[in-house]
Amino acid sequence: MAPVVVGVAVDLSHIDSEVQVTGFAGDLKDPAISKRSLRAALKDMDVVVIPAGVPRKPGMSRDDLFSINAGIVAGLVQGVADICPHAIICVISNPVNSTVPIAAEVLRKNNCLDPRRLFGVSTLDVVRANKFVASQVDLLPGSFQVPVIGGHSGVSILPLLSQLPVKLTDEQIKALTTRIQNAGTEVVEAKAGGGSATLSMAYAGARFTTSVLRGLRGESGVYEYSYVSSSVMPEVPFFASKVRLGTKGWENAEAVGTLSPFEKSLLENEVKPEILKNIDKGMKFASSL
Repeated sequence: MAPVVVGVAVDLSHIDSEVQVTGFAGDLKDPAISKRSLRAALKDMDVVVIPAGVPRKPGMSRDDLFSINAGIVAGLVQGVADICPHAIICVISNPVNSTVPIAAEVLRKNNCLDPRRLFGVSTLDVVRANKFVASQVDLLPGSFQVPVIGGHSGVSILPLLSQLPVKLTDEQIKALTTRIQNAGTEVVEAKAGGGSATLSMAYAGARFTTSVLRGLRGESGVYEYSYVSSSVMPEVPFFASKVRLGTKGWENAEAVGTLSPFEKSLLENEVKPEILKNIDKGMKFASSL
């Protein structure tokens, strides 16, 4: 695997941009090499994006990935705590609803937790929602933004379609909500065992990371939806909502606004209970470390 990683890095390094690309690779047979490589990769980092983990296969939920990915995320975040404790961390590894609380607990145990510098990347839910809604109405995907709150798996994903500038029927809203919630499974099944979302996730991850960097540079008016530890829903410790990005990470989490009766019902009966269950699972894992 190491030659592949290094080769991809060399390939990317030939692109004529200001970005300098360097490849780092561990060795499954030699933990010492992996540790040295991780330390080198994290040295002086301002932003660390964690997409590592196993992909879903048909019949698997994101939660099924927990036993493997939880340990991977915990190990990488421990590396951040050791090498670049003030870096912004963007967690992509699923199940995000659980891995972000795990990351928070690892940082807390190392006395370097700053909640405003820890993100769960739920951007793909917004990207998918924009695309799916655009297929139903006469609008270009880039001309509007679907608010997507809650979590980043199944019924915890709540698109606020009632807040769009166009009117959708009740049937359209229910169908779109279900499709947005199950979009990841749609990809897994289409790939028939060949993996899960990679290209669309890469796009969403790049978009989110670029926004984080813009905020760090001091640009104003930079917003993304992200799963963070905020007070938007006081009874839910982590929740995805619209956040303003700045020089210190996320600087403000906005209220969710007015919800339709359908959205209120989903929020109370499905979204919150699912997220709380996922958070509890993550915290129990973290307490065992």
